[in-house]
Amino acid sequence: MPKRSIVIAGAGVFGTALAQRLSWNEDNAITLYTIEEDVIVDINTKHQNSKYFPGRHIHGDIVATGDIRCTYQADMLFLAIPSKAIESFCKDIYVHTRKDIRIVNLSKGLAEDGSFLIEQIPFSHTGSLKGPTFAVEVMNGDPSGMTFGGSVEDYTVLQGVMQDTGITLDYSHDIRAVEFLSVLKNMYAIAIGIVSGRYSSPNVDFLVMTKAVNEMRRMLKLYGCDEETIFNYCGLGDLGLTALNDLSRNRTLGLLIGKGFSNDPKSTTVIEGLRTIKLLGELVRSKGLERQFVVLEALYALLYSGSSLNDYYVTVLA
Repeated sequence: MPKRSIVIAGAGVFGTALAQRLSWNEDNAITLYTIEEDVIVDINTKHQNSKYFPGRHIHGDIVATGDIRCTYQADMLFLAIPSKAIESFCKDIYVHTRKDIRIVNLSKGLAEDGSFLIEQIPFSHTGSLKGPTFAVEVMNGDPSGMTFGGSVEDYTVLQGVMQDTGITLDYSHDIRAVEFLSVLKNMYAIAIGIVSGRYSSPNVDFLVMTKAVNEMRRMLKLYGCDEETIFNYCGLGDLGLTALNDLSRNRTLGLLIGKGFSNDPKSTTVIEGLRTIKLLGELVRSKGLERQFVVLEALYALLYSGSSLNDYYVTVLA
C-alpha cells in the first residue's frame, strides 16, 4: 500500500516539529517545503534543522525541498507559513494540485482587512488545526492536543494521518471559530500578562482569565461563530497555554508592559496580537459594546488611547 504524501509548507519551528511527529506514523511520507536553501541542505544532508532546532536529529525519511511542485500530487498539505504569504502561495499552486487535496491551515492571524485567513484558501477540502502546542514540546514528543475545524470527512482523513503520533485531536464543525480563537487567545494573553507583571498572583491571573473566556465567547457570537468551540483544545486549552506560561511571547510582552517596560515588540507573533487588539478594539467601540468587552476595551485604551497602567488595573480588576 503506497504511503500518504504529506507536504508541510514552512520549515520553521512548528513546521519542523510537526514533520517530526508525523514521521512517527509509518504510513506518512513527509516533505518539508521551504524557501530557505540552508535549511534544505541541512535537513537532506545532516538530518537536522540547526537553524531552528540546533543539535536535534530529524527523522531520516523526512525530505526538504524548495521546489513548489512537491505540492502538486500531495494527499495533504499543511500550511505553516507566515499568514501574509498564504493567499499568494495558494494562488500559485491551486491550478496544479489534485482536486481532492486536503489543506490544513496551521497559521494564525487575520488578513489585513480583518477577514479570516481561511477565506483566502480556495480549495474545496480546507480545514484549520489549532491548539495548545509549543513547538519545542511537539518536537520533544510530548503528548499534545489540537482541534480540527472543517468537514467530518476531512477530520476522518486527518485522524489517520495523526495515528501513532501522540497528538490527540478533537473536532469542531465551525472552521471560522477555530481560526478566530487562535487570534483571540494571543490578545488576551497580553492582557493577562500585564496583570501578572504587576501582581505575580494566580488569584489575579484567573480573575482576568475568567473575564477573558467570557469575552472570547461574546466575540465568537458577535462574528456568528459557534460559542461552544471555546471548550475545545483551541479555546480554553490554547488560552491557558498562551496566557499562563512564560514560554509564550504574548504573555511575555504583557509581563514587560506590566512592569513598566516598552511595548515595542520584535516578534511577528506578538505584532499580530497587537494588531488584533487595535482591529477588534476599534470594532467594539464602533458598535458601542465597551461594557461587554471590558478587558479588551481597557487593553485598547492602554495601548492606543493614552490610558495609564493604573487605569488598566482599576478597570480589569473591578
